[in-house]
Formats: sequence, structure tokens, C-alpha cells
Amino acid sequence: MAQTVILKSNRYGINLILDDQVGFDKLLTDIIAKFQEADSFFKGAKMALSFEGRRLTQEEEMRIVNAITSHSSVSIVCIVDNDQLREQMIKEVIENQEEEAAVKTGQFYKGTLRSGQVLECETSIVILGDVNPGAKIVSRGNIVVLGGLKGNAYAGAGGNPGAFVAALDMDPVQIKIGDVIGRSADKAFWPKGKKKKKTEPVVEPQVAIVKDNNIYIEPITKGLLNNL
Repeated sequence: MAQTVILKSNRYGINLILDDQVGFDKLLTDIIAKFQEADSFFKGAKMALSFEGRRLTQEEEMRIVNAITSHSSVSIVCIVDNDQLREQMIKEVIENQEEEAAVKTGQFYKGTLRSGQVLECETSIVILGDVNPGAKIVSRGNIVVLGGLKGNAYAGAGGNPGAFVAALDMDPVQIKIGDVIGRSADKAFWPKGKKKKKTEPVVEPQVAIVKDNNIYIEPITKGLLNNL
């Protein structure tokens, strides 16, 4: 009998290859069984999760994540696809969770944060969507937005200036890291001390970090990621 669920490791987590012919409840039961069988191998690992072979709704993805975390010691940091850039950004979140005693676990949020919404968490956070103007993210760890950051972001909320904010499309109203605040009108807020022109929006992946008590936003490069 063919397996309905196959666990395949990738660079930063597990890829679930799912049968698209069986009912979802049966599939969920088989996923739980697979992770219970492999729990002694995972030993409380923090990992990203990706899916293959079956189209899932957001609700089904959340049910799978909840089932895995409820029936095994695995901590799912986020859901990702196979895009290399996204994997690299997720890698930085996972590594910083291991290195920073104050940030022991990670969370993810899938969807768009709209004006008036505030998302707060005690850990690093990965947003799978956009953060619209008027929305706000507050995290004691790092913030990674796999979409457009156009609202407010506050990383290192416990006073950690070593935290960072990364986004695929960086266009925030305000960023705060630790006790340092940067606004879109501040010269130090943009790379090389230049103001961002509204007619020339930055659409490349960027990361905001603290340097010399100022917040700088720089393009994401391999060298920069290695130094975070």
C-alpha cells in the first residue's frame, strides 16, 4: 500500500509530500503517526515546514501544524515554499533563536495585517503576507515579513538592539529596534543616509539593523546575513 505521507528533510526543515487522493482527516491521522514515529529523531527540533503534492487551504495548513506540535516535540517555526531567498531569511530567524537566550521559540502568521491590527509576540515572528499602513508588529525577537512591510515594526521589544527587521518589500512608516526608532523621513533610516523617493519604491529584499545608535536599512546579501 502506498504511503499517504512522506517526510523529506530539506536545508532548514521538513517537506511533507502528501497524497492528494485520500480524505484530509485520514491524511491528518497519518501525519500525526509519522511525526510520532520520528519524534525521538527530531528531539524537540525547531524547523520550517513545506508541503508538496497536494493543494491545502490555510485552515488545513494550520490544522496540520497544530497536530504536529500537539503530538510531538517538534516546534514549527513557519511554513515556507522552496524559494531560496525565503529559506535564507528563515535560516537567520532559526539561528538567532538558538543563539539568543531570550528568544527560545518562533511563531508565524499567515495573512495580511490590515490598518488598526496589532500583532504582538514574545518570540521571533515570520509574517507570510503584507503589513499594511496602520498595522503594527511587536516582537521581542526578530521580525521577518515575506511580503510588503508598509506599517510599523518593533523588534527586540525587550530592549535588544541586536534584533533585526527583514522584508521582501521594505517601505515602513516606522521601525523600532530595541530603544532605537527610525522613521521614513529620517536620513539615517535609509541606506547611505539618503531619503527614499516615493517615485522610486524599493522592491528588493532588505533588512533593518542598528548601527551607531541609528537604524539603517540595507539590501540583503549573503555577507550581511552572515554577520547578523
